[in-house]
Amino acid sequence: MSQTLAPDRMPVIVGVGEITDKPADPAHGLEPIALMEQALRHAEADAGASLLSQLDSLDIVNQVTWPYADMPAQLSARIGAQPRHAYYGPVGGESPIRYLHQAAARIASGESRIAAVCGAEAQNTLGKAAKSKITLDWTPKPETFEPPLRGIDFLHAAAINLGVFMPVTVYPFYENATAAAWGETPAQALSETGELWAKYAAVAAENAYAWLTRHYTPDDITTAGPDNRLLAWPYTKLMVANPNVNQGAALILTSLATARAAGVPDERCIFIHGGAAANEPRDYLLRDNYHGSPAQDAVLHAAATIAHGAFDATELYSCFPCVPKMAARTLGLAADAVPTVTGGLTFFGAPLNTYMTNAACAMTRRLRATGGTGLLYGQGEFVTKHHAIVVSSRPPADGAILAPASVQHVADANRGAVPPFATDTTGRAAIETFTVIYDRDGAPSHGVIIARMAAGERVLARVPGAAQDAIARLTDLAQSPIGSAGSITTHADELHWHFG
Repeated sequence: MSQTLAPDRMPVIVGVGEITDKPADPAHGLEPIALMEQALRHAEADAGASLLSQLDSLDIVNQVTWPYADMPAQLSARIGAQPRHAYYGPVGGESPIRYLHQAAARIASGESRIAAVCGAEAQNTLGKAAKSKITLDWTPKPETFEPPLRGIDFLHAAAINLGVFMPVTVYPFYENATAAAWGETPAQALSETGELWAKYAAVAAENAYAWLTRHYTPDDITTAGPDNRLLAWPYTKLMVANPNVNQGAALILTSLATARAAGVPDERCIFIHGGAAANEPRDYLLRDNYHGSPAQDAVLHAAATIAHGAFDATELYSCFPCVPKMAARTLGLAADAVPTVTGGLTFFGAPLNTYMTNAACAMTRRLRATGGTGLLYGQGEFVTKHHAIVVSSRPPADGAILAPASVQHVADANRGAVPPFATDTTGRAAIETFTVIYDRDGAPSHGVIIARMAAGERVLARVPGAAQDAIARLTDLAQSPIGSAGSITTHADELHWHFG
């Protein structure tokens, strides 16, 4: 549902701020809350108006570097604000887009006048300090705190036992399944990844806030070696998100009337036209397939409808190559399209959940400079949570903004039957998707097969690293093993896969 809005209810982004911290000595590295404060102050300076003390809404992206007691209260005190809405939410790469969308909706409803969204991580400093045995002079940790949920907390025990409960070992299931469904050989899929990731790297190389600022060729990205080791087939280190960064970002939103009263020129305001959200089942073993995502499709189709045509700029979430590959096909993007204005989670950097905060800053700068309409698409967990918003240098043509819209019903209607998951079934089966997990020396630890039994059940099975012929078949660049027949047997209380 949309509503016609007057200037005092029309939400706009008026200020963006970013910070990338690369201290020579980790003892001098800024902690996450300090990075957030700096980013917020940069956003206020970018707006050219004193806004932070007037904040009535503050959303903070979940961070994992350092625990804080009541982070909203501590950050509000640092910037001299007393927001009525002060929220610190759960993990999720889509969360910055959700918070931005919700903040816009509060402005559109009259509940808020001035809102901010921010996030930061300092994993690089934390890691270097630990390695050097440096005690960081950061805010004292609370005596008790509850860490955020991770895959190990909610996924099936079979996935945990086989080591496929972290993003780097789960996304390959989608990577390999989508390539097979699109009729690509593994070599062709790898080539597509190299070309795509080189585009992200080229944008990062021109972004002053990026962590890695060199140009990478497709071969640099896809060729495994000592500095680019294999992690989980087919992913090398330069194909996955890089959380070893210190980065923060913030956005300030107001109504158009508030922006004008504060002296922000109209041409500096970026309008939020609307967006959509949907989820997949949280346990990836309970999905209908691994060669697509009904939730992603529903969200992106809704965003395209809001935009009334093609986007002038896009930011497709890029934790792993399969995500923007899938999104680009859903949107029908041209093969030469550049799907980022930021640089991607490998090259720009992946401050964990908050990358899309930085992306929204980069999109704001892009649209201010060139005009047009942009798409910000974020994704969280294991191809699980999807949220997109449409932003523009122009107000909606009819003066309306689409309220935060769930398209979950569309996703659910387009989802196929979910096969039952079995843990003790043996016999003939076929490979649905797979990966191979590597140790730090680049040797295969073991393969993991998601297979479908003849009766339709889905099972997880191991391929021992010592089974060289089987590992070679899984990693054959000439032919995908998906669809290959084999058998499932029991070994030491777990299921094993055998070709033939």
